[in-house]
Amino acid sequence: MAGGPAATGPGLGANAPKSNVAGILMVAFAAFAGILFGYDTGTISGVTAMKDWLRLFGQPTTDTVTHPTGYFITSGHQSLVTSILSAGTFVGSLIGAPVADKLGRRGGVFLACLVFCAGVAIQVGCHQWAAFIIGRVIAGLGVGLVSTLIPMYQSECSPKWIRGAVVSGYQWAITIGLLLANVINNATKDRDDHSAWRIPTGIQLIWAFILVCGMLYLPESPRFLVKKGRDADAIRSLTRLTSLSATDPEVELEIQDIRASLEEERQLGESSYADCFRAGHNKIAFRTLSGIFIQAFQQLTGINFIFYYGTTFFQNSGISDPFLVSIATGIVNVFMTLPGMWGIERFGRRPLLIWGAVVMCVCEYLVAIIGVTISVHDQSGQKALIALVCIYIAAFASTWGPIAWVIVGEIFPLNVRAKAISLCTASNWLWNFGIGYATPYLVNTGPGNAGLQVKVFFLWGSTCLMCVLFSIFCIPETKGLSLEQIDLLYQNSTPLTSARYREEIIANDVHVADVKGIAHHDEKEDAVTEKV
Repeated sequence: MAGGPAATGPGLGANAPKSNVAGILMVAFAAFAGILFGYDTGTISGVTAMKDWLRLFGQPTTDTVTHPTGYFITSGHQSLVTSILSAGTFVGSLIGAPVADKLGRRGGVFLACLVFCAGVAIQVGCHQWAAFIIGRVIAGLGVGLVSTLIPMYQSECSPKWIRGAVVSGYQWAITIGLLLANVINNATKDRDDHSAWRIPTGIQLIWAFILVCGMLYLPESPRFLVKKGRDADAIRSLTRLTSLSATDPEVELEIQDIRASLEEERQLGESSYADCFRAGHNKIAFRTLSGIFIQAFQQLTGINFIFYYGTTFFQNSGISDPFLVSIATGIVNVFMTLPGMWGIERFGRRPLLIWGAVVMCVCEYLVAIIGVTISVHDQSGQKALIALVCIYIAAFASTWGPIAWVIVGEIFPLNVRAKAISLCTASNWLWNFGIGYATPYLVNTGPGNAGLQVKVFFLWGSTCLMCVLFSIFCIPETKGLSLEQIDLLYQNSTPLTSARYREEIIANDVHVADVKGIAHHDEKEDAVTEKV
């Protein structure tokens, strides 16, 4: 979440008209599911700062300087209510693999929405702390399912020439959800009754309803249908996605490539989670670990510190209207994702990941340094902090935000794709939970807390430096390749040599169905394939 194709040659809809708006829009609509995740993330940040919610679930205090509403919740309760959703999403993302393989990618989304709505309904109707927490856990199960199923569905159904931009749409939807939550929180925050927080919480039911209605009209993933032996259904799905006829050579070649790739994996036997860490020429273990760590590092950039605790953090930093600042950061997040959606197909995955991490690293170190040298009453300094935070968010939104989901959706072979993606998204939610739970203890002052406050940005800056090194040595360039061609890339190159080998695949128009044997890139650079 394109500047035009970077490659030629067959792939899903590769030679279909690139003005095929209908097929692209069908797949892009699935990204709407990101609003469920983004909206909840943004909502809880504002809800936990609202007077009525604090009055119902917190306790009174006379310290109106630190707690302007006159009520507060402990660091433990703040950690729990913010991070417990991620505990549910962790479990949901792991369940996503068997759900995707049993019900299908599309069918799994319907189940996810049902579970999510049940969790939201409990939150809206409750008056007890325990019920609110249970509702967040159940809603998290639904969000976790969606976070596994949607990137998988989009990657399997998108034309390769625009796959990166389409899958990036999931992250864009997340940013839109965050912005909508900030706007709605700001509109209801001054109400002095339960509607202040029940309205923004209950609106989540509308997003789930829209997603269900839209998914009714979308086709199932052709790759899932081939895996289930439903080739006729897979062909019909492809014709809807590409606007080509069922007898078109491009459709036949795509089905042949999917079959060939699947057959190669099936020869190794039925896949299990252990197979996601299998060493061999396919480098499955390396791919799985790369996916797990890219999702972990996406969280360790510190982005959710801003969106989970931004309102409270800005308030404690002496900023007069933290809700408006949260809206401003949300706007930056939404609109700076758009250049990323274009750049991912124009510049590729690796360069954006590397340079995005560099910019975030610099900004976060500057926020930390400036933050510890100025007072909360220094208006110029506070404005500088807000500007640097916005630049940092812009760098994340145009690089690591969307690309982490793109990478996870496209690097795995079909036989282990569902399980591997579920492990990667589980990594995202595990770190999301850990950071969400630990942050109040790291940032807040008082007994039992570390009291880092703005110094926490030294930590986020250091993790972004690790992101730079990880991108250089672990992520290959996959721009413009079909999912099956990415298998060939991993088998015959390393991340450092991937750009050159990718160009050879494109130049020689290599397809899995045609390949009899491929020389290792390091051993025979001038021979890409041996044709049958």
